[in-house]
Amino acid sequence: MAFECHKSTEIGLSNNSVDSVDRSAGCEQLEFDQIKSPSVREELTIDSKVEIESENPKPIIGFHPKKGNLALYSAKSLPGNEVFPNDSRSITDLPPALISEILNCLEPKELGVVSCVSTSLYSLASEHHVWKEFYFERWGQPIVSAPLGSGCSAVKTWKELFVEREFRSKTFLGRYSVDVLYGHAEAVRTLFLLASKKLIFTSGYDSIVRIWDMVEGLAIASSRPLGSTIRAVAADTKLLIAGGTDGFIHGWRAEEGLPNLFNLEGPKNQKNSEFRLWEHEGPITCLALDLTRIYSGSWDMTVRVWDRSLLKCTKVLRHSDWVWSLVPHDTTVVTSAGSDVYVWDSITGSHIAMASDAHVGKTCSLARSHTGKLLFTGGEDGAIHMFELSNHLFEDNLLQQVATWIPHSGPVNSLAFEFPWLVSASSDGRLSLIDVRKLLKTSRRSAIKNRKRVCSRAYLNNVEPPQRMLHGFGGNLFSVGIGCDRIVCGGEEGVIRVWNFSQALEIEQRVRALRGMRLENRMRRRKMQFEMNSKGGCEMKSKASRAEQCSVAAKKNPVNRGRTGVFRIKRGLTGNPKA
Repeated sequence: MAFECHKSTEIGLSNNSVDSVDRSAGCEQLEFDQIKSPSVREELTIDSKVEIESENPKPIIGFHPKKGNLALYSAKSLPGNEVFPNDSRSITDLPPALISEILNCLEPKELGVVSCVSTSLYSLASEHHVWKEFYFERWGQPIVSAPLGSGCSAVKTWKELFVEREFRSKTFLGRYSVDVLYGHAEAVRTLFLLASKKLIFTSGYDSIVRIWDMVEGLAIASSRPLGSTIRAVAADTKLLIAGGTDGFIHGWRAEEGLPNLFNLEGPKNQKNSEFRLWEHEGPITCLALDLTRIYSGSWDMTVRVWDRSLLKCTKVLRHSDWVWSLVPHDTTVVTSAGSDVYVWDSITGSHIAMASDAHVGKTCSLARSHTGKLLFTGGEDGAIHMFELSNHLFEDNLLQQVATWIPHSGPVNSLAFEFPWLVSASSDGRLSLIDVRKLLKTSRRSAIKNRKRVCSRAYLNNVEPPQRMLHGFGGNLFSVGIGCDRIVCGGEEGVIRVWNFSQALEIEQRVRALRGMRLENRMRRRKMQFEMNSKGGCEMKSKASRAEQCSVAAKKNPVNRGRTGVFRIKRGLTGNPKA
């Protein structure tokens, strides 16, 4: 144990004392080699007394080895000769607000362990608001029809939602079935998965935008031929946009009452739901949406930011090479041009940071986490890099690389991310699934700079293998999406493949239920065994008491035996046994 003292320190033990004085007002190291107790039954208590000779007194520590309790006392609150009480205070005696702040610094797994300690901690840890933060950091707003809270029993709490979503994420390592959707006459160049409505938007070389029901696997609607190859599609619940090689952005506004949200065949009831934007001077390669803006990238080496309501271009981000991909988040947008990756302020149009020569060859695809802190890049060299975006990491306007994977032998044409899975599609005809949780084990409340240093030491020099590879394609893969326990991919074959992992989810749920039943049966058997042992102990005690009674009776009526050790029966004077 180490104590810091200013002038002197006196430590008193019950019936044993160790006194030490530090004259130099420095740091003192005290070692307790042997502490002898006068009696085995006597409880060992260390009573500490500190002589205050400075303005800032140090706290006194009371420790109970048998109980495992550690208590802090202020020297001002105790008299000089007062002895510590035998019962020390635990963490449950702290105010709930202070306990809440302590729990706020824990990871989800640690918080779950704390909830198993006691009933009071269970209620505090299970209903803690940090579960909502955990959920939003990973997956954003949940897709539910009822409001969330812990007060109503019919509504799931944030902890239950988090545990369920974390459980569902494990199904991507289980069984799956593959559905093949036919409808396009040529290669499928791009697709977008709208998980909230379970819709798939696809297009390609046949210049037709199609909408698919992800659950049923049926084509719902299709547009007229748009006149050029469609290389990018993006959508949300209010707007659908598609960009082609002719430089036009085709858009559709959502209409009320339509199950597929958009009427692609044309205006209905004289409603102008379709529009077109044109300012690019080259083919459009990438599109994205947020709440207020539309983003478009082109081979004319520009990224244009459009006002979503006015449909007017507000900013132009100029690059030195063809723009291949972009991913916006909040007020920043990340773009890839040539082999470089750039980070821009989407409001001011200023350049924030970049990663020069991120890949050997061009950087083909980008993906970003829901919080925007994690950036993934896929290159022509078949490698995938992970960067961490933060103001603390923008050293000399350079992005810091955190991890690297090389799962493909061809260019990585598309990336999709849903925590914790990163999915990549390549021209080698394979899909890779990468779990990023092992890279994010550091504390969520620790400094970001320290987190970067830990990740860099562990993973920057090592190439991580993917957790799973999906095969069975006959050509290049151009686009991929993930959501709702499914992975959707389109490629050169002109078909859309849907990997359905809901079967694995059902199997995992059955296994989980069986595991719970086995645990319940095991606990029931242990309880019955404990009751039988307790009954057996009572029987043993009764037998022991009977044996003790017999021994007492034997002492009262001893049996004579001779010197030779042979027992003899008492006889009368005549030598005959008594009647």
